[in-house]
Amino acid sequence: MPKIRTAVFPVAGRGTRFLPATKAHPKEMLPIVDKPLIQYAVEEALDAGAEKLVFVTGTSKRAIEDHFDVDPDLERALERSGKTDLLDAVRNIVPPGVTCLYVRQGRPLGLGHAVLCTREAIGDEPFFVHLADDLIHSEEPCLKQMAEHHAEHGCSVLGVETVPMDQTGNYGVVAVEAEPSGAQRVTSIVEKPKPEDAPSNLAVVGRYILTPAIYDHLSQTGKGAGGEIQLTDGIASLLHDEAVHVLRFEGRRYDCGSKIGYLRATVEYALRHPELGENFRAYLQGVWER
Repeated sequence: MPKIRTAVFPVAGRGTRFLPATKAHPKEMLPIVDKPLIQYAVEEALDAGAEKLVFVTGTSKRAIEDHFDVDPDLERALERSGKTDLLDAVRNIVPPGVTCLYVRQGRPLGLGHAVLCTREAIGDEPFFVHLADDLIHSEEPCLKQMAEHHAEHGCSVLGVETVPMDQTGNYGVVAVEAEPSGAQRVTSIVEKPKPEDAPSNLAVVGRYILTPAIYDHLSQTGKGAGGEIQLTDGIASLLHDEAVHVLRFEGRRYDCGSKIGYLRATVEYALRHPELGENFRAYLQGVWER
């Protein structure tokens, strides 16, 4: 299978759970130590082979475009002051040869609608969808793990993990069956089911590989849970035409769409940081002993 060249980042949400911090600042630009969430997302996609980055934006999202744009004045200032390490970090946010496109989602009609807005930009090829709220730390990037599965099986792939049954109402939840190859094929998917209605406790997190067939299904999908066009509903329709697999990725996920998940990610990424980790660990130990 040819490699997946394009990654989609739906970033049009308002981030209301982080108000007032997100009133004029995109939630995807909230930093985890020294990089914003959206940069971690882009780095994961690039590591998986993406060459074209498609951002689905809304109002108050200009900071994302600015972050991935060239800033000649900043680069000159860093160069004059001899801060070559920072200069390299700024210049390499988007490597040479990588294209950034911005598609405006005029109305907040849901994740399925956000993906549908990218149809012209994607064309007739499979693509990644990455939700920056879900930060995943792993030795091999999650999207790369999924790309390897797609290369072997050639179908859509959903990143999944098990969650407590009382949390199924926060996710799209799947039922699966094993294929002769050992791959897990989706037999049904439900958006945010109550625990008593959930087909399992296997939840879809913010990583997808989708074939272009999803666009026809999303274009015929009406409003679902929350009065929005749900990507889950489009995938449920896609199941009737082609296989969709799940991948239980290796790694630890942080739900940075919640305050506690964001704080956990900040602490644990700081502990892993090559420059800050040792001092930060000592500081936390001191706090614990007070």
